[in-house]
Amino acid sequence: MASKNRPTLKISFNSPVILWFCIICVAALVLSKITGGFTDKLLFSVYRSSPLNPFTYIRLVGHVFGHSGISHLMGNLMLLLIIGPLLEEKYGSKDMIVVIVVTAVVTGIAEVIFFPNVMLMGASGVVFAMILLSSFTSFKEGTIPVTFIIVAILYIGDQVVSGITITDNISNFTHIIGGAVGAVIGFVANKN
Repeated sequence: MASKNRPTLKISFNSPVILWFCIICVAALVLSKITGGFTDKLLFSVYRSSPLNPFTYIRLVGHVFGHSGISHLMGNLMLLLIIGPLLEEKYGSKDMIVVIVVTAVVTGIAEVIFFPNVMLMGASGVVFAMILLSSFTSFKEGTIPVTFIIVAILYIGDQVVSGITITDNISNFTHIIGGAVGAVIGFVANKN
């Protein structure tokens, strides 16, 4: 017989947008493995394609769900699961959807314009948007948080340096654009 004074523990689905985002990312990777990468090319990556193709527009958002492998996925999900729930609690689920969709579309369009022969996939832009957005959690009207300045210098500065000095498959440009989107959304959301 359970005591009435003993608290019970329950598991809560505390951050629905972030959790569903992560679930979709995992499902996209599983689909990619099952289809030999076909779903990545169809839905979960962005690249220049005909504006008459309806999948072109789906990919402008869908690319943030696709990942090249388990380590790419885990790196992004770890940061999303640390930062995302705190932001979703502060700004709300609807605003988190806006952050994700705006970041996806802006980074997708930028990729298509500036890197027409490169296929982009991954949630890194969203992660960087949330990193910069998180520095606005204690924003007060008429001030710029020192944490924002430090985070911007460290994260964006590192991406600029890495983009110039390192040749790899990491889209530093997307990280910079994602961070800029997060900064703008953070500034606008907290100003209102």
